Amino acid sequence: MGLDRASTMTSRSQRPSTPEHQRIESTRLRIEDWKKWGPYLAERSWGTVREDYSAQGDAWNDFPFEHARSRAYRWCEDGLAGICDREQRLCFGLALWNGNDPILKERLFGVTGPQGNHGEAVKECYFYLDNTPTHSYMRMLYKYPQAAFPYRQLIDENGRRGRDAPEFDLRDTRVFDQDRYWDVFIEYAKSAPDDILIRITLCNRGAASALLHVLGVLWFRNTWSWDDPEGDRPRLWSPSSQHIRAAHPTLGEMSLHSPQAAQLLFTENDSNLERLWGVANRSPYVKDALDEAIVRGRLDKANPAMTGTRAAAQHVVRVEGGGQAVLRMRLTAADLSEPLADFEPVFAMRAREADAFHATLHPASHTEDERRVQRQAFAGLLWSKQYYHYDIAKWIEGDPAGPTPPASRHSGRNHEWSHLHCSDILSMPDKWEYPWFAAWDLAFHCIALAPVDPVLAKRQLVLLLREWYMHPNGQIPAYEWEFSDVNPPVHAWAAWRVYKIDQKVSGLADREFLERVFLKLLLNFTWWVNRKDATGKNVFQGGFLGMDNIGVFDRSRPMPHGGTLEQSDGTSWMGMFCLNMLVIALELARSEPAYEDVATKFFEHFMYIADAMDHVGGDIELWSERDGFFYDVLKTPGRPAFKLRVRSMVGLIPLLAVETIEPHLLDELPRFARRMDWFLTHRPRMARLVSRWQVPGAGSRRLLALLRGHRMKRVLKRMLDPEEFLSEHGVRSLSKVHAHHPYELQLGDLAWSVAYDPGVSRVDLFGGNSNWRGPVWMPVNYLLIEALQKFHHYYSDDFRVECPTGSGKLLSLGEVADELARRMVSLFLRDASGRRAYLGPDDTRQSDPLWRDHVLFHEYFDGDTGLGLGASHQTGWTALVAKLLQSTRARGL
Repeated sequence: MGLDRASTMTSRSQRPSTPEHQRIESTRLRIEDWKKWGPYLAERSWGTVREDYSAQGDAWNDFPFEHARSRAYRWCEDGLAGICDREQRLCFGLALWNGNDPILKERLFGVTGPQGNHGEAVKECYFYLDNTPTHSYMRMLYKYPQAAFPYRQLIDENGRRGRDAPEFDLRDTRVFDQDRYWDVFIEYAKSAPDDILIRITLCNRGAASALLHVLGVLWFRNTWSWDDPEGDRPRLWSPSSQHIRAAHPTLGEMSLHSPQAAQLLFTENDSNLERLWGVANRSPYVKDALDEAIVRGRLDKANPAMTGTRAAAQHVVRVEGGGQAVLRMRLTAADLSEPLADFEPVFAMRAREADAFHATLHPASHTEDERRVQRQAFAGLLWSKQYYHYDIAKWIEGDPAGPTPPASRHSGRNHEWSHLHCSDILSMPDKWEYPWFAAWDLAFHCIALAPVDPVLAKRQLVLLLREWYMHPNGQIPAYEWEFSDVNPPVHAWAAWRVYKIDQKVSGLADREFLERVFLKLLLNFTWWVNRKDATGKNVFQGGFLGMDNIGVFDRSRPMPHGGTLEQSDGTSWMGMFCLNMLVIALELARSEPAYEDVATKFFEHFMYIADAMDHVGGDIELWSERDGFFYDVLKTPGRPAFKLRVRSMVGLIPLLAVETIEPHLLDELPRFARRMDWFLTHRPRMARLVSRWQVPGAGSRRLLALLRGHRMKRVLKRMLDPEEFLSEHGVRSLSKVHAHHPYELQLGDLAWSVAYDPGVSRVDLFGGNSNWRGPVWMPVNYLLIEALQKFHHYYSDDFRVECPTGSGKLLSLGEVADELARRMVSLFLRDASGRRAYLGPDDTRQSDPLWRDHVLFHEYFDGDTGLGLGASHQTGWTALVAKLLQSTRARGL
C-alpha cells in the first residue's frame, strides 16, 4: 500500500473543500501533479559542505560568494525568488541590475561564518508573503536598493565589530534612506501543473525616476560536467525573439514566454575556469556571461547562436518616482499562441482561492493582524521547501570528470555516512542561513506543516527514517556540517502529533503512516540505548542535543579530564521518547494486539528512566532537593561526582516527559493493563516516585510523568518567576539569576563561566551564531505549552500554581499554558501602541506602511526585550506560531 492510504475515521466530506484542498487531494491520489513545480530553489548553495572540495573542510572559503556567479554548482542550484521542478532539472529565477551594482543581483548576499561578528547572516531585505501547499499561488517581496549594493561595506563593518556589538545589516548602511529602492513583488500562479504564470511588479519607492534591468533567467542544473562534459546536454534555444524553448530528456519540453523582453541572451551553465583558476575554458560561453553582458556591456560573451543551457529574457524598465510597472512571463509545457490571453484572470482566480484556503485555517474570531501573522508564517514555511541533493559516497570518492577530493575526506567530515543519498524536496530551517535539513528542526516543521499539508508533513517524517537517510545503526542524521551530531529524539513526538492533526484535518486515522514510522523509530530508540547510556543505568549523555552553547562546556566534545556528563536533558528526552513510543504502540495495539507487548516494553523502560532521574544507582542524583531543580552531573576519574548548578532549559526538559492514559484504553487492551498492574505492584518505589498510579485523576485517567505534583510545583515556581525564566515573551533558555551570579567552574588549570546573556552570543561556542544562554526559543516553549496542557488534562482545574511567581495570582496548568502561548504570540502581534516586540526599536519597520506589515520569523528572541535574533527567515520551527494562533485558548480568550 502507498504511504497515503489510510483507514477512514470520519467522512472526507467533513473536510474543507476549497479548490486548493481539491488540488492537494488530486496530487495525493496522483491524478495531477500540482507539486511538480515549486519554490524548491535554494537561496544559497555556495559556502555549503556539499560544495566543499577543500582538504581542510573549509566550506566558507572553498566556494565563496565571489565564485557563485562564475562557478557551476555540483549538487544544488540557487537563485533569487526562484522555482524549479522537484528534481531540479530546470530552474527559473530573477536577476536584477540597478545600473550601479558591480555585479548582477542573481542571489541573496550575506556574510560568512568567519566574516560575521555573530557568524553567518544574510544581509538583504526580503519577505515571504503568501503561498499555498501546491504552490498554485505564491508571492514574495524583495527590496532592492537603487544605489550600488554595499557589499564591501557590509563585509568590512561586520568584520570590524566584536561579539559585544550588534550585527551591521543592510538597513544600517542607509542605502534605503529617502526610500531610494525598488519593491520587487514576485508572484507565481499555476494555470495547470505544468503551466506557471509569473508576474513581477516593480514599485519605485523613491521620488526620482529610476531605471531597472530585470532578467527572467531559465537554466538547467549542471548534471553533465561531472560524468561526461562532452556528452549530450539538455538544450535551450529561441524559436522567436521573446520565446525560450527548453528540452530535457526526462522533463520534456517547456517554454518561457516573455512578451515584454527587450532581448534574449544565451550561454552555458559551465564554470568560467579562466576567471576562477586561470585555466582555459572548453567553450567561450560560461555561467557568468549574463553578468558580463548586462553589467559590463559585453554582449559578445553571450552565444550569438541563441542556444545553450542558461538563458535570460532581459527587460529594461524606467519607472517614475512613486510609480510602478508590471512584467509578465509564462513558463509552460502547453503550446500557446497567445501566452498572456488568460493571464490576469488566472492570477485573480488563484489569489481568491488562496484566500479561501487560508480562511479555513483562521478562527473566526481572529483579528486582521492575527490572520496576517499566521498566513505569512505558513507562507514562509511553504517557501522554505528546497530540493536537497547530496550523495556522500560520490562526494567522498569524486566524479569521473570532476575535481579529485582530498584523501582526508575518507576519514573526515561525514565519512561514516557513505550510505546517505539525498535527492528530495525537504523543509529547510532557513533557505539562506541553513540551506540543509536539520533533524530536530524538521520534526517541528512537520507540526506547523500538518494543518496546511498533512501529506507533506507525513512524507517528511517518513523520508528522514528511510534507509538512504537513517544510518544502518539506527542514528538519524543531524545536519550537513556534522551528520553524526546528536539531536533530541523528538521524531516520535512529531509523528504522533502529525497523526492526530491529520486525523482532525483530513478525517482519517492513517495508521499505516504511524506504523511505518514506529517500526523505524524502534531502530533509533535502540541506537540511543546502546550508544548514549554509557553505564547502562538509564541515564543518558547525548551531547549538545540541539541547544548549542547551553552547557558549561561543549557537550559534544570529550569531557574535561576524561569525565562523563550525565545529562538531565538527555535522560528526560529519552523519557519523553519512551512515552511517545508507548502512546503510538497503544494506538496501533487497538487494531494489532501484538503491539500490546511493545507498549509494555516502553512503559517499563520509561519507569526505569524515571527511577534513574531520581536515583542514579548510588551516585549523586540529577534532582536537587535543595534547589528544586534538575542539573547535569559531571563524573571525573578520582573525584566525587557533582552537579553543574546552571539553571537552564536543561532542568526544564523533564517537564516534557508526560502522558495520560485513559481508562477506556486499558479496558480495550487487557494484556497491557495486566502487565502494567503487575509491574506497579512489584515495583512500588517507581510507582510512588513517578506515576502516582494509585491516585486517580480526572475521570480516573492515569498519569505517566517524570515529575509528580510536589516536584513539578517546585520546577514551575522557578520557570514562572520573572526574575528567573519567565520573560514577557516566553520562557528563557537560561535563568536570569545568572546575570548577577554566573556559574563558575574550575578543574585544575581549566576554568569556565556561564552567565545570562539574553541576546546574541558573546562566546564563539558552536560558531556563535545562536545562543541558548538566555534567549527565548519557540520549539522548547511549544513543547512546554503542550506538556502543561497534558498535566492539566490529568489534574484538571483543581491543581493551581502561582503565575507569575510572586504575583499572588493562581492559575490552573491549562491557564498557565494559555499564558505562555499568549506571550509567545505577542512577539509578532501589534501591541496597543501598534508595535511588534520582535522588531525592537526599529521605528521604520514598526510604523512605515511599506515595511510594518511584512513579518519575519526569527530563529530566537531576546530574553528581555523579545527582539528577533539569529536567522531572520526561520519559518521552520518559528512557524509554530501559526499553530498557536489556530487555538482560541492561545489568544487568552
